[in-house]
Amino acid sequence: MTEEYILHGCINQEPAAQRALYDRFSGKLFAICYRYAGNRQDAEDMLQESMVRIFKQIHQFQQKGSFEGWMKRVIVHTCINQLKKQKKFNDTVDITKAEDILSRSESIPSIVQAKEIMECIGLLPIGYRTVLNLYALEGYSHREIASLLEIEEGTSRSQYSRAKNLLENILLNKNIILESMQNKNWSLLKIKNSV
Repeated sequence: MTEEYILHGCINQEPAAQRALYDRFSGKLFAICYRYAGNRQDAEDMLQESMVRIFKQIHQFQQKGSFEGWMKRVIVHTCINQLKKQKKFNDTVDITKAEDILSRSESIPSIVQAKEIMECIGLLPIGYRTVLNLYALEGYSHREIASLLEIEEGTSRSQYSRAKNLLENILLNKNIILESMQNKNWSLLKIKNSV
């Protein structure tokens, strides 16, 4: 089935088209949910809720830009709303809890793979993880993040900076990046394509 055929079928609420849409995109969309949830069960719940929203709102897609991009925006908003609903997101994080994560982390091979990076991002406190995902991986501006999360723009900037530093420390402790890369070549933007 072509994307156009799937889109048209989903607008008409055809189960075969909805199944085809799910089969084609659920893997990529699940990865986004997992980045926000930090665990498989919550990510699966977020994906299910997101797919329901996509099917309900699909008639709003105006075919300006990519359909996949539109679905990703729906997914991100759904994930953020789920985090707010569960009251898991707050705009301050106890640094001692974040440091605790580092002491409990186990050593893994130094080969950089998307799965390893995702696991490390999952170790971040929820507030840090959310801002990091939105800014570094989804491309939202700090102003957009502040509006979306109902926080101050400065809070978004601060959380991103702290998230980046903490993630860098986790990656160093797990030997995923080398210390020589720490201040020179390593960047969250460089891992974006692998995640």
